[in-house]
Amino acid sequence: MKIEIIKCLQDNYSYLLIEKENNYACVIDPSESDPIIKYIENNNIKLKFILNTHHHFDHVGGNKYLKKKYNSKVIGFKKDKDRIPEIDICLDDKETWKNEKFEAKIYHIPGHTSGHICYHFFKQNILFTGDTLFSLGCGKIFEGTYEQMFSSLQLIKSFPKDTKIYCGHEYTLKNSNFCLKYDKNNSALKEKILLVKENLKKGLPSIPSTLQDELNCNIFLRSKDIETFSKLRDLKDNF
Repeated sequence: MKIEIIKCLQDNYSYLLIEKENNYACVIDPSESDPIIKYIENNNIKLKFILNTHHHFDHVGGNKYLKKKYNSKVIGFKKDKDRIPEIDICLDDKETWKNEKFEAKIYHIPGHTSGHICYHFFKQNILFTGDTLFSLGCGKIFEGTYEQMFSSLQLIKSFPKDTKIYCGHEYTLKNSNFCLKYDKNNSALKEKILLVKENLKKGLPSIPSTLQDELNCNIFLRSKDIETFSKLRDLKDNF
C-alpha cells in the first residue's frame, strides 16, 4: 500500500491510498479535483473510493467531479449524510469498512464539526485525522464543545504509539510557534521543529507525524484535563 500526498488549495492535503497490485485507490478528503486527476491520469490509477472526514468544503470540494469522472463511491459518516456531497456509503461510529484490499475502522471524533470522523487503516497502522488532530495542533471548535474535542483527542491518544498521523493541513510550523511559547522547555518539541523546518525547506511536507511525536510535542495532547485544554484552545484562537 502506497500513500501519495496531494497538495490542494492553499495549505490542504488530500491523500491517495494506492493498492499497488492493481493500482486501485481511495482518496481521502479531496478538497479540489484537478490535482487528484493529474496524479491519477499520470500514473494510471483507478479511483474506487472517496473518503471524507467531515463536510467542510475544503475537504469535499472534489467529490462531485471525481465521482462523475471515475464512477467512484463516496464514503462518510451516516449522521452527515445530508452534508457530504454525493455520499453513497454511510458508516457508523466504530464500524469497519472493507472493500478490495482496503480496510479501515471508523471513529466518530466530534469537536471541529459534529459529524467529524477519522479513518484508521489498522493493518497499515495509519490514521487520517482530518481537522481534529494536526501535527502540533488541533482543530478549531466550530460545532462541538470543548468537552467533545478533548474527548476526541483522548480517543486518538489511545491508538498505538507508532501510528502514522495524516492530517488535513500543513499547519505544523505555525502550530509549533504556539507550542513553543507555552512549552518552552520541551526539548523533543525543539528537535521536531528543526526537522519540520528542514523538510519544508526541501519542499517536503511535515506530514506524516507519529502519535508518539504528538504525545511528546503537541501541547493539546499533553493537556492533562479539560480546563487546561480549554484555556489553551482559547489562547490559540487568538494567537
